Amino acid sequence: MLRELSIENLAVIEKASIAFDDKLNVFTGETGAGKSILIGGINAILGGRVSKDIVRAGTEKAVVTGLFDDLPESVRTKLSDNGFAVDDELLLQRDIHADGKSTARINGRATTVAILRDIASELIDIHGQHDNRLLMDGDNQREILDSYGKNSGLLSEYATAFKEFSALSRKIKEVSRKKTESLEKAELLRERLEELDRYNFSADEEETVKQKIEELRNAEYISENLYNAQTAISGDDDTDGAYSMLEHCKYSVSSLSNTIPELDKLAERISDMLVELEDIREEIVQRIPDEDEDTAGMLGVLEERLSVILRLQRKYGTDLAQILENSEKWRNELYEIDNGDDIIEELTEKKKEAGEKVKRLATVLTNRRKKAADDLAKRISAELTFLDMPDIRLVFDISQDKVTLSGMDKVEMLISVNKGEDLKPMSKIASGGELSRIMLAVKNVLAETDKLHTMIFDEIDTGISGRAAAKVGLKLHEAAENRQILCVTHLAQIAAMADTQLLIKKTSDEKRTYTGITKLDFEGRKREIARIISGDENDPISLENAEMLLLRKNVI
Repeated sequence: MLRELSIENLAVIEKASIAFDDKLNVFTGETGAGKSILIGGINAILGGRVSKDIVRAGTEKAVVTGLFDDLPESVRTKLSDNGFAVDDELLLQRDIHADGKSTARINGRATTVAILRDIASELIDIHGQHDNRLLMDGDNQREILDSYGKNSGLLSEYATAFKEFSALSRKIKEVSRKKTESLEKAELLRERLEELDRYNFSADEEETVKQKIEELRNAEYISENLYNAQTAISGDDDTDGAYSMLEHCKYSVSSLSNTIPELDKLAERISDMLVELEDIREEIVQRIPDEDEDTAGMLGVLEERLSVILRLQRKYGTDLAQILENSEKWRNELYEIDNGDDIIEELTEKKKEAGEKVKRLATVLTNRRKKAADDLAKRISAELTFLDMPDIRLVFDISQDKVTLSGMDKVEMLISVNKGEDLKPMSKIASGGELSRIMLAVKNVLAETDKLHTMIFDEIDTGISGRAAAKVGLKLHEAAENRQILCVTHLAQIAAMADTQLLIKKTSDEKRTYTGITKLDFEGRKREIARIISGDENDPISLENAEMLLLRKNVI
């Protein structure tokens, strides 16, 4: 859970450090004081999108740091998989620079925002005001059902099968298209391949041929110099070579070994030189061109190959290595044109098998969704009954739809909020206040399933008041017994239910505006809740009502 949040130079927040309770933490304050900035800071350390506009004017960067403990096992596994040390605490940091760049750190070590986002995804679930509208979308309703039914593994298996089926379908269309292409295309490919196959080029042939041509063109010069070098070592009829002279040297030195024993080592060194000199001579002899070799004929053959290589490069606009690589693609393309019927038959059989697998998995997925739907609807309805919606009727309507990456089901949440009314799509009849409570109910039920450690509600109180607000406060307090909850609210009934209440307050001097964050004691909470009730923190009646709300919370 989020144990501590530190912020520097984030919009109107110059510097703040906030310690959180492990139960219900509530943020209150005047509209515009900076509560949304605080949520934005938390979103930043979770890898969310950030803008340079949130950097405090006149500073180089904003820094947000979050300290987490009681880490889920899934997070510990991801840390280990990405090469991070796994400790009891986790420090996430995000630096947002005034030039628009941002950097991320995990336990002080630089990382990518993508890795930060992946690891942080299972630490906190943030619910903002706009998320209520997402509840109306059919895809999101299906995802809620799949989350409750723990269908992620099955969905992954199904998606793999569906992608394989789709890939086979595309391949069949591609081969069919190529099969119907004109014979001219096939003939063109054959001409290209026949030309390349005739010469059997290698990828580095151009350089090899050029080097050999250069040698042949200078064969006489090369032969003369290599012969002279060999003669210098071996000698001829009139002159001793280096080898013979070195042998005499060795003999002379060796003859003195009895008189000067130290010369034995010198004689050994001369012997080593003789061996090396012989090796050099042998290599020179091997490189002397064969006088019987048809130099002119070989030169002609090689020059023809080089001419073909250069022509091909001009023709295809690339080097020989790339041409040869392309030739494999041409070969496969020609094969598909020539053998289209056999390939299509084979692919069709594979597609049939893949389709049967997709249908089987989709049916299993449908059955699991139907099984989870009744139980989830009952649990959400029970939550909503407590949240002052006693006449709620809610069902997940599952009907067969076209087969897609997510299955073959159309999922729609249908509700009736008043007695005697028919079930209708939620998008048609739910009010803002009802949506807020439905989302809270959904989040609460899913949190029990997913075992989320921390949840954030940014103004879950939209559209509610009175008894409904009190019920929402009670539900948040109850939910916080098993997980940490952070909540931004404008309602006294919800603020009074907090275990920790934090006041977000904006002040200003002649030059700048500042936002401070203060943890309130009992008296501070009374004044703040009185302000929420009447707008006057010193109003006696409002203070009395605020105290009553706080004391009532303490006896729950």
